[in-house]
Amino acid sequence: MEIFRNPTSTDLEGFLNESGVVATVGVFDGAHLGHQMIFSKVIGDAVVRDVPSVVVTFEPHPALILRPENAPKLLTGFDQKMDLLAKAGFDAAVVFDFNKEFVSYTALDFVEKILVKTLAVKKVIVGADFHFGAKREGNIDMLTSLGDRFGFEVEGLKLLTQQSKDTLFISSTEIRRALAGGDISKANKMLGHSHEVSGVVVHGDKRGREIGFPTANVFVDDAMALPSDAVYAGWFFRANGEKHKCAINIGKRPTFHQDATESLLEAHLIDFKGDLYDEVVRVQFIELLRSEKRFAGLEQLKTQLALDVQAALAILGD
Repeated sequence: MEIFRNPTSTDLEGFLNESGVVATVGVFDGAHLGHQMIFSKVIGDAVVRDVPSVVVTFEPHPALILRPENAPKLLTGFDQKMDLLAKAGFDAAVVFDFNKEFVSYTALDFVEKILVKTLAVKKVIVGADFHFGAKREGNIDMLTSLGDRFGFEVEGLKLLTQQSKDTLFISSTEIRRALAGGDISKANKMLGHSHEVSGVVVHGDKRGREIGFPTANVFVDDAMALPSDAVYAGWFFRANGEKHKCAINIGKRPTFHQDATESLLEAHLIDFKGDLYDEVVRVQFIELLRSEKRFAGLEQLKTQLALDVQAALAILGD
């Protein structure tokens, strides 16, 4: 997949063909199952028309610019989102910097400048709740009207619902809610892939090493969504491509720190010994093992950590 940052039509000359493109537009945080339904439709239509498939997205998340005081935690960082879009099968991702200038674009500006003049779009496929332009003035009806005016088709797809008793739509908001409740299985089902975060391995207080369970302390940007404080089974991916089973603790470590206010991510790599400091790594969450708790002493903690490792191995495979 090619990635174009803030392109003009000239920048895309070698990519576009005379028949235009089929495109979708959105933030696509999480690239979840609802998004994947749209991706599949876009790519399928592009194949039938023999034109490129394009996803138009934005960096940073618009909420970080429009309402930074209550912006949602992110389900995917930029690099992970690009990887997921590439795996979906897009020919190109067109990424626009969401800044103060972009915020001022009206719905007409966006369609005329981006979809028509830059991309020469022939069809746009989006979710039924799609809004665009300054103050979210644009919707499916307006996009359809503008499509008639500029000569491109528009298709709005119904939102995907969860396969469960309730009828809630699969959305980034619902996935964040599941993560906040520690329901990693539900979050992963809605995502269609395992939730993960990336960060740098930093020095900790080495408590884990002292009691026989060394951990990699991963600094995760505060903008990213972490599951609630608990212990999880998961996978640890090193920068060199190595993959390791791990038991992950997210929390305030109440056995040692009764007054801690910030949660930390610590991953105990079950099959690894060595130095990981300063590596950029990825931590992937597979299943909840237990809630975080305070133990009466080190021996009780060590006993529980051994049980956590066995439980993780049972889930991940010996």
